[in-house]
Order: sequence, then structure tokens, then C-alpha cells
Amino acid sequence: MQPSNKLYTDLSGYYDLMCADIDYPEQSSGVRRLNQLFGNGGHSHLDLACGTGPHMRHFLDFGYQSQGLDINQPMLDKAKMRCPEAEFTLGDIGSFAFDQPFDLITCLLYSIHYSSDIDRLKSCITSVHDALQANGVFCFNAVDKNEINNNLFVTHTAEHQDGAFTFSSGWDYRGYGEQQSLKLCMTKTTHNVSETWKDEHPMVAVGFDELAQLLEPCFEVHIFEHDYGKIEPWDGQSGNALFVCVKT
Repeated sequence: MQPSNKLYTDLSGYYDLMCADIDYPEQSSGVRRLNQLFGNGGHSHLDLACGTGPHMRHFLDFGYQSQGLDINQPMLDKAKMRCPEAEFTLGDIGSFAFDQPFDLITCLLYSIHYSSDIDRLKSCITSVHDALQANGVFCFNAVDKNEINNNLFVTHTAEHQDGAFTFSSGWDYRGYGEQQSLKLCMTKTTHNVSETWKDEHPMVAVGFDELAQLLEPCFEVHIFEHDYGKIEPWDGQSGNALFVCVKT
């Protein structure tokens, strides 16, 4: 077993394999529909923590003018290959600014939690508000710290020319405070020889009521069930939800 390292940097070439079970077309189409319902009709788009750009690729194909922001340059290099017509910025979602405002800002795959504490989350919310046009939409998904099951891990496998891969991820929250962890593990097996990498990301922990209170001074907040194929109001109990926030 190799020591813990930063998977997203050292193994960015395997990021798309890590996310192979994500339905990017459904997620992108769902967010597009929500923007059509709640947005201002514009098509300028910023994807925060864009990674290798899979969501952006779909929005570009929808006719949006998309830009991406990510803290990891190797990710942006791959995103540029996927979306050569788009612009990309190396930066932190906790604090950013652009010269021209956007109609839609997305932050998917729970990336809003990369704000490491409540103060950074507040700074992210302020940066998003400042970067949006009037009646622009901020759309993201989140996990409620009060509903996290530390024993629950999501696992999937994928085949690659470099070997067979197994990926697992899960949330860990100690039951108090404003920080939780995302635990990641990747195992590569080639010719019956296995290597394992583990990583743990400190992330902000927040309940949905608290999150809504942070957003409401700047946005009209709508919370939906975490189902991109439907538009259903959050039932008040689910631990995962989709937030649609309209700049007021």
C-alpha cells in the first residue's frame, strides 16, 4: 500500500474513471431545466470546481457560454482538451471574481463542501452572489451533516488500459463542529498485483437549515430532492438535496 497522497493531483489522469458511475447527461439536463424555470433566460455559465469539465461539455453543447474554475491545474489541462472552446481559471471557490457576471453558476458533485469551514463557505456564497447577473441562478448539491452515515461507502469498478480499478468514497462526520471529511480509496490491479491509494479531504459540515440561513440574505432559496430527473421539493428529511438559489 502506498502512503496517503492527493489523489486529485497525483492521479488526475484517473479522475474520469473515479466518476465513471456519474450520470453527467442527466445531471446537466436537470440543472438546465431548473435554470430555465428559475433563471433570467441568459446563457453565460460558470462551473465551480469544474474538474475535467464533463458538466461543462454538456452545457456547451446546450448552447451556453461556459467557463470553468478549479484549484487543480492538471484537472484544468484535461478540461481544456474536453472543452477547447471554453475559458478556464485556476482558482479557489472560496474566493473568486470575474469581470463579466454570469447567468448561471453551478457547483456540482458536492463540491460546495470544499469550502473548508463556515467562514470559507460564507466567502464562497458572497463570491457567487457578486459574480451573478440579476436574477441569476446558483445551483449546487449538498449533504446534511446531521444525516451522514460514517459506515456508508459508495464503490464502483472500472476497466482501463492500465488495469482494473476499484474506487470507494464516503463521508465521515464526528457528530459536532463544522468540519467533515470525504474519504477516498483507489485500488489498481495489474497482472494480479494491486496498489492502493487513500486520501482524505477536510470539508465544511453544515445542516440544511443552517445552509439555507447562510444563503437567504443574498438569494431566494429553493431546495429539491436529490433527483436530477425530477423536480420534487425536499421532503425535509433526506440527507442529500439540490439547492437552486436565485440572486435577489
